[in-house]
Amino acid sequence: MDQAEPVAIIGMAGRFPGADDVGEFWSNLVAGRASFVRFDDDLLVAHGEPPERVANDAYVRVRPCPPAMDLMDTTLFGMTDQDARLRDPQHRVFLEIAHAALEHAGHDPHGHPDRIGVFAGANGSRYRAENLERSGTAASVGERAVDFATHPDYLPTFVSYKLGLRGPSMAVQTACSTSLVAVHVACTALRAGDCGLAIAGGVDLELPVCRGYSYVDGGLTARDGVPRPFDRDATGTNFGSGVGAVVLKRLSSALADGDRVHAVVLGSAVTNDGDQRAGFATPGVAGQADCVHEAMTRAGVDPRGVSYVEAHGTATRLGDPIEVAALTKAYRRLAGDAPLPTGWCGIGSVKGNVGHLGQAAGITGLIKAVLALAHEAIPASLNFRNRTRS
Repeated sequence: MDQAEPVAIIGMAGRFPGADDVGEFWSNLVAGRASFVRFDDDLLVAHGEPPERVANDAYVRVRPCPPAMDLMDTTLFGMTDQDARLRDPQHRVFLEIAHAALEHAGHDPHGHPDRIGVFAGANGSRYRAENLERSGTAASVGERAVDFATHPDYLPTFVSYKLGLRGPSMAVQTACSTSLVAVHVACTALRAGDCGLAIAGGVDLELPVCRGYSYVDGGLTARDGVPRPFDRDATGTNFGSGVGAVVLKRLSSALADGDRVHAVVLGSAVTNDGDQRAGFATPGVAGQADCVHEAMTRAGVDPRGVSYVEAHGTATRLGDPIEVAALTKAYRRLAGDAPLPTGWCGIGSVKGNVGHLGQAAGITGLIKAVLALAHEAIPASLNFRNRTRS
């Protein structure tokens, strides 16, 4: 197998704040529509928020509007209603999205001639604590049964079991980089011949729904609930629920089989800052720059040929400037002695539209980038006021 062979994206599916599918997601992006909702006090209290917390001046009532994740065709997946109630909603919805992504790719998982791999991750199971343990269900069915139904480690193998997939089934857990690292691992497995087709993605369901948060100065979340990626006045992000997956195949195989190729992964890389950063939760310029440099070197891409970067862009005061500095450093290294032009490459972040979707954040940005390629249009990055950070 060619370890440098490009990998084709031949299918994708997802649910995002304000969008129950990829088509609606794109419509929201091109319309410049932000999918955030403002809760009134009665609704917040009805969903379990203490009135005194809601009344606090630091309480923020704005969150990304959650997509539909509470309905499932159990018959389609051979599950009883009791099975579905026990299963973490993150597992259920990723199963649905993995199935939808394969449908979008035009491949029936049952009896497929190739081994199909699954590489994915989920957030920790708040469903277990908020629902199964609080209701007494956990005690009645046993801890082991609850572990199998809710632990993130079992997400990929649950999908493989329900869809009859025989390729590698691997949980990837790297916090908000989870779903993009899953894509990297999937591409590596495809090039190694471990599977002929791969599903990669992630899911994060923020429970309980319809609740705000308490703002902490200098923390991760926005003072007014509005993420403003790369804007000088940004005060933080806003966490929401989402799920996404792509179907990947070696480009030569995709072309030979007549698959529709939506985009091509030319190269990817995974690194770490090590101890070269101010703190454990603080990103570092050097590590990010090395990762970008390595990925673009593997891809054989000249920085002057890049017209747009879909960035992580959390809209935090610390993270965004570090990300821009890292990209700048990597581009300059790649350019060598040749001068770089100015203003030729756009940068944006989908978090201004849908918030930070945790383990699904990366795959959401990737799907946005693939759609931008397919439609030959770059959606506006919301809430940026053209002012440079000082």
